[in-house]
Amino acid sequence: MSEGSSGGGQRGETLLYLTDEQLRKGIEAMFFAYKGFTSDPDRILETRGYGRAHHRAIHFIGRAHGTTVNNLLAILGVTKQSLNRVLRTLIEDGLVESRVGTRDKRERHLFLTEEGETLERALSEVQQARMREAFRIAGPGAVAGFREVLEAMMDPEMRRRYQRLAETGQ
Repeated sequence: MSEGSSGGGQRGETLLYLTDEQLRKGIEAMFFAYKGFTSDPDRILETRGYGRAHHRAIHFIGRAHGTTVNNLLAILGVTKQSLNRVLRTLIEDGLVESRVGTRDKRERHLFLTEEGETLERALSEVQQARMREAFRIAGPGAVAGFREVLEAMMDPEMRRRYQRLAETGQ
């Protein structure tokens, strides 16, 4: 077992006594894991001149077909100007379609085009492969524990959005 982990009933007690050094190691592991997690999609995005902001937009538009620009703003936590710059590129490049709302003409609903879905699938597949392999190596108990740790680290409002997205896709 790794540092800071234990079996069964001791789990919570052991985790209460993590040293600063153990926490620093966890922070460093997260930095390096994030670098690995984003490196494969970054290579794909680079061929199109896109960055991580484009990836996040593509991911969440694909995850919640027809999401509104305002909903995407709330999920991503970026400025309207920043999101509009990314969306303009994705729309001009034929990856995203923006449709006027049927109930509220002021709303814009976002959909991935066929080409956008192909790119989203390619980006997701490389990240899923990396995550699948990591969970295979770590074992079945790691999956739920990893998600619990990530959820516990989220700001409360972001956690609610994440849970709502997980439940409804919106």
